[in-house]
Order: sequence, then C-alpha cells, then structure tokens
Amino acid sequence: MSTPIRHDRISFVAGPSVEAQTALTQLVVRYGNADPADADVIVALGGDGLMLKTLHDYMRSDIPIYGMHRGTVGFLMNEFSTHDLHARLDAARDTVIHPLLMRATDVHGEVHVHHAINEVSLFRQTHQAARLRIIIDERERMSELIADGILVATPAGSTAYNLSAQGPILPINAALLALTPISAFRPRRWRGALLPNTAFVVIEVLEGDKRPVAAVADHDEARDVRRVEIISDKTIKMRMLFDPGHSLEERILSEQFGY
Repeated sequence: MSTPIRHDRISFVAGPSVEAQTALTQLVVRYGNADPADADVIVALGGDGLMLKTLHDYMRSDIPIYGMHRGTVGFLMNEFSTHDLHARLDAARDTVIHPLLMRATDVHGEVHVHHAINEVSLFRQTHQAARLRIIIDERERMSELIADGILVATPAGSTAYNLSAQGPILPINAALLALTPISAFRPRRWRGALLPNTAFVVIEVLEGDKRPVAAVADHDEARDVRRVEIISDKTIKMRMLFDPGHSLEERILSEQFGY
C-alpha cells in the first residue's frame, strides 16, 4: 500500500484583487508561507488567469499546484475555504498536463519560442482575413484557409477560447489536440479537426505582407509571423491538484452537458 503524499509546506501566490489578497492574508496567518523552492505544494488564489501564470512560472519545477477560486473565471480552480487545508491537499487528486511548444518565425527570420498551456492561436493583424496553409506531420492537409485565424488547443484549454470558437471539448486524458478555425470564410463549412497529441502542426502564412498574422501562445505574442510550428512538449509534466469529485475531468465532462 502506497504512503499518502503529505503537503505540509505550502507556498501561497495570489492575484491582485482585494478578494485574493484578503484570502492570502487569512491563509498565511493560519498556515504560514513556505519558500517555493522548499514547498510541497503551491496554492494559487485567484482566477484562471492566475492559475495559468502560476503554471507557467513553475512549469519545470514538478511542484503540484492547487488553485482556490478568488477571481473571475474559476474553471481551473477549487472552491475557496480556509478550513483544514492540509487535509484537502492530502486528499486532492493529481491531473498531469503537457504544454504546447510554439516555434514561430517572423518576417525578419527571428524565431520566437514559447509554451502554451491552453492554446496556440494565429490571428489576423489587420482588417483583411488571414490566408493560411496547414501541414500535419509534413503532409499538406489544407492548401488554403481564409479565416480570422486558427488555434491548436490542449484538452486543458479546450473549454477556453477553443470552445468560444465552436471547437470541441476534449476529455483531459484524451491523447488529442483540437485544431479549430476562427471565423472561417473559405472553406466556409470547415469546423476543424481532432489531431493525435503526437502531431507536428505547421501553419504557413500566405501573402504575409498583405495579410499580416500574429501568433500567440497563451499570453506570449509574436507579430508578423510567416511560419508557426506547434507540438505537445512531453518533456514537461505539470501537476494540478483537484478536490475529489471536482476533478478537471469531471468539469470538462459537465461542461459538455451545459452545467
């Protein structure tokens, strides 16, 4: 029988809102605040934006991250409570996610490398629609997509911008990525594709001088790109903790039934 994992040393991070800062004060008084380098767990207080920032900040640390909702959107967060936090952390369940790796080359030949936990998106920069070529695993799959843009989403990010763009919701453990167009003009009825999470995705920008395009990995942007390469980075494993019965798997499943 395995020994239960203890989370005695807690490091807290909080968003700038009054709600998050008040929660931080309450919890630090009660549980202390360990240095992140020595912590067993990091507890993030805020909304999904803070959770994404915390995941990025500690991406390579292998420290589990447990979020409590003290912000606006809290899909990635657990309910807030100051009561018996050690017991909640010890009972929480691990969800392991891998980020996307974006390698974007701009008009000057400069290469921009960033990770994305939710999605990598390409957007038109002007009033003119983007004209894009899609290559999957070195095989051309679409010679021309005219659209406001396109995105590649992870299962963790499939309920974020991907869902707003009419993309599919993916179970968190699905070995899939969602390739979703943003306001496609041609082919007008194309709704995207499901790709294996081993896929090597290349988006080439056609007529980039006339139709400039930006590439964004979560919050990191590169402008005037000509080629964007996207792949799931299996060398990085991030551990998110969720209360029993409120796992990310359950939230994603519930989202598909409208509650």
